[in-house]
Amino acid sequence: MKHATLALAAVCLFTTSSMAADYNPTITPSEFSTTINNPMFNLPVGKLMVYEAKTEDGLERVEIRIREDARKIMGVDTVIYNDRVFLDGLLVEETNDYLAQHKDGSVWYFGEVVDNYKDGKFVDHKGGWIAGEDGALPGVWIKGQQVVGDSYRMEYFAGKAEDMAEVKEIGLTVKVASGTYKDCTKVYEWTPLEPNSKEDKYYCPGAGGQVLSVHLTDKERSELVKVATD
Repeated sequence: MKHATLALAAVCLFTTSSMAADYNPTITPSEFSTTINNPMFNLPVGKLMVYEAKTEDGLERVEIRIREDARKIMGVDTVIYNDRVFLDGLLVEETNDYLAQHKDGSVWYFGEVVDNYKDGKFVDHKGGWIAGEDGALPGVWIKGQQVVGDSYRMEYFAGKAEDMAEVKEIGLTVKVASGTYKDCTKVYEWTPLEPNSKEDKYYCPGAGGQVLSVHLTDKERSELVKVATD
């Protein structure tokens, strides 16, 4: 969230002391698909997920929709996961994340294009990266099998995007605004680039995606309030 072949890459573990220089996943395009049906994270075209969080800056609303178009990255056809963030009704960020599913069920993350806004006006693309460009490498968004203790790189762009993840618990029941979900997995995410950026995220098969994230520093909660498919 990996070294020899991609099949091994998708399940290989590493510790936070691993040298970044050792991370070099082999990508075989024929082993990937735009059909993302991981039980914890399934993304049919048209799926909509809406989250809300009360923050110190106001009400944050995140709208995620799976777009019909796609993009080829490192020879892999990827699904576009469109993520729009609003603060008190005003758009502050729009991101297109690029995802594809490996044959072992793991969903891989191939980059993002970011549009940042201030006072409703476009500012810049800061925060974006594309695998295969300028040394950036893809990582795993979520594993095909949930095993407590598994840790993985979610992305790698030295000094700019180095998110990591670890499966902490499985078989959980989680209650949020949109309902109560069973057999959920808790994933701890962090980055060495921002020591205070630590979150627990809960993925549930009943929603086919994330239903809750809890920021471990400020305790802010972002809950799934709506999930629908066209």
